[in-house]
Amino acid sequence: MRIFTVFPLLLIPVAIYNIMAVSGSNFATVDYVRSRLDEDFRAVPMASDTLWHITPGHALIGLTIVLLFFELLKSTGFGRAAIMNHAFSMVLFIVCLVEFLMFPAFATSVFFLIMMMTLLDVMAGFIVTIASARRDFAISEGYSD
Repeated sequence: MRIFTVFPLLLIPVAIYNIMAVSGSNFATVDYVRSRLDEDFRAVPMASDTLWHITPGHALIGLTIVLLFFELLKSTGFGRAAIMNHAFSMVLFIVCLVEFLMFPAFATSVFFLIMMMTLLDVMAGFIVTIASARRDFAISEGYSD
């Protein structure tokens, strides 16, 4: 169970996108990936007598938002596992940035939004850690903000 506290949950949508972007042993073209992300795979009837069309790209963004929520909850932790999680989150963001900038199959809005969520995870983790460290330091010195 401890492995879930160390590795970032946002690795799941990044891995799903990577699987979608790899065609055989070569990277797919950006047009191929866009077409896979934009085709309807589910239509949900709404109360307004219309259909809500869900694409794999929409579902992947939704999954990433839910996992970002849990990552933000995990960022409030402390100790060695939390520090390792922040480090792995930073590595994940760097990998996403390199993929986005260097490989055509990753130059989509869906992957850009996933990459931005990995950046938010990194920033939130460091901000929460710094804020809690400042508070602990202030309490131990007898000061308060």
